[in-house]
Amino acid sequence: MIAELKPYIDYKESGLPWLGQMPSHWNAVLNRSLVRKRKVLVGKRHNEYRLLSLTKQGVIVRDVSTGKGKFSSDMGTSQEVRSGDLVFCLFDVPETPRTVGLSQHNGMITGAYTVFESLDRKNVEYFALFYRTMDDRKLLSPLYSGLRNTIPPERFLGTKSPLPPPAEQAAIVRFLDWANGRLERAIRAKRKLIALLNEQKQAIIHRAVTRGLDPKAPMKDSGVPWLGEIPAHWEVLRAKYLFREIDERSTQGREELLSVSHITGVTPRSQKNVTMFKARSYVGHKVCRPGDLVINTMWAWMAALGVSRYTGLVSPAYAVYRPRHSDILVDSYVDMLMRTGPYISNYVTRSTGVQASRLRLYPDKFFCLPIVVPPVAEQHAMAAAVQVRTRGVNAAIGQAEREIALLREYRTRLVADVVTGQLDVREAAARLPRDEFEPLGDGAALIDEDGEDEESDGEAEDDA
Repeated sequence: MIAELKPYIDYKESGLPWLGQMPSHWNAVLNRSLVRKRKVLVGKRHNEYRLLSLTKQGVIVRDVSTGKGKFSSDMGTSQEVRSGDLVFCLFDVPETPRTVGLSQHNGMITGAYTVFESLDRKNVEYFALFYRTMDDRKLLSPLYSGLRNTIPPERFLGTKSPLPPPAEQAAIVRFLDWANGRLERAIRAKRKLIALLNEQKQAIIHRAVTRGLDPKAPMKDSGVPWLGEIPAHWEVLRAKYLFREIDERSTQGREELLSVSHITGVTPRSQKNVTMFKARSYVGHKVCRPGDLVINTMWAWMAALGVSRYTGLVSPAYAVYRPRHSDILVDSYVDMLMRTGPYISNYVTRSTGVQASRLRLYPDKFFCLPIVVPPVAEQHAMAAAVQVRTRGVNAAIGQAEREIALLREYRTRLVADVVTGQLDVREAAARLPRDEFEPLGDGAALIDEDGEDEESDGEAEDDA
C-alpha cells in the first residue's frame, strides 16, 4: 500500500523557506490562529501534579522515585500541562534531542519549556506531527537567533504552518498510525534478534575468559564464590594490585570527546548516532589514554565501561584506571572480562546509593574487586579465539542494526513526505482495516534514534 502512494496533482508555493511547495488546496496559516501560549505555574500545589519530561519518546511521566535525571530545587516554578497541550523547547534548538511533543498526560513541566494549547483539537495531532518532522530534520534554523539558538514564542506564533482540510489531517494521522505500527513491529523483531545474538556472544566470551581455551586444563577453586573454578595455573589478584586511579585533567578541552557505553565501550562521540548535549567548555574534563579502563561510576551496574583505545576526554564524574604493569594484562582481555555477567552482577553488590538508578561504584570498592589473571600468552590467545568465534554473530548483529537504521530512515522520510504533502494518503487511509494499526499517540516511536524505547535498550552515556 505504501508503494502505491503518489504525489498530489497540483502544488503551489507555501512561502515557507523550510517547506517549499505544498498541495494547492492546503492553506498556510499563522500559528497564532492554531495555538496560543499558556503558562500556569503550579506553585504550592506541585505535589498534586505528576512530573513530565520532553524526551525523544515524546512527553513522558517521570518516575521521581528513581532519582534519575536532574530535578528543579523549586517545583513550584513548574508549569501546568494538560492532555492535548503541545510542549516546545525553544532554546538550544540544534542540540536538543527533541524540541516538540504532544502531551497525552496531565501534569507539570519545568518553566524552561513553552506550553501551547490548541485552539481546535481537530488540528493538534497534525500540527504536532508537522513540527516533529521539522524538528527531526532541524529545518527551523531561520526562526532562531542568539547564542542559545532561541525561537521567541512570539516569533513562533507569527510563523505560518501548512494546514490541510480537517478530513485530510485525520487521514494523514490515521495512515501514519498504520504505517508506524507495521514498521515498529519489524524494528522490534530485529531488536529481539539482536538481543538473542548478544546473549550468544556473551556466552562465548564468558566461557573463554573464565574457563580458558583448553577444556582439559586442570581446575581449582578461585576462592571467589561468584567466580567458581578457574584453570589451576591462573591467578586471582585484587584490582588495587593491577590498577591505579588516574585524575589527569584537560587544560584546553580540545582533546577528542569520548563516550562510555554498555553497548560499545569507549568510543569517540563522533561515531555515535545518539544525540548528546555539549558542555560549554571541556576544560577540566578527565583525560584517558590507550589502555586505560574507564568506568561510568553511576552506570557501572549496566557495564558502562571499557578499555580505551583512544586519547580523549571523558566526564569528570567517571573513574579512569591505568594498569600498573603493562606486561601483566592484555587490553582486549580486560575489556571482555570486565563486561561479563559475573562481574556486572558484582558491580551491583559493590556499588552504593539510596536508589537503584543512582548506585555508584567508587574507587575503594573497585580496588577490592578480584581480577582473573591468566598468563599473557593465553590472554592474547583468548582474545584472538573470541574474535574468530564471534565473527559470524557480529556480522549478523551488524546486518540487523543496518536493517533497523534503514527502516528508521525510511520511516522518517515517509512521515516527512506525508505531513508536508509530497505524498497523497487520502485514498490509502480510506482503505485501511479498522483493527490493524497501533495508535500514534505522541509519535514517540514514530521518529526515534538509538535513544530507544528507546531508553530501554539505550546506551548509558555521559551528557557532559
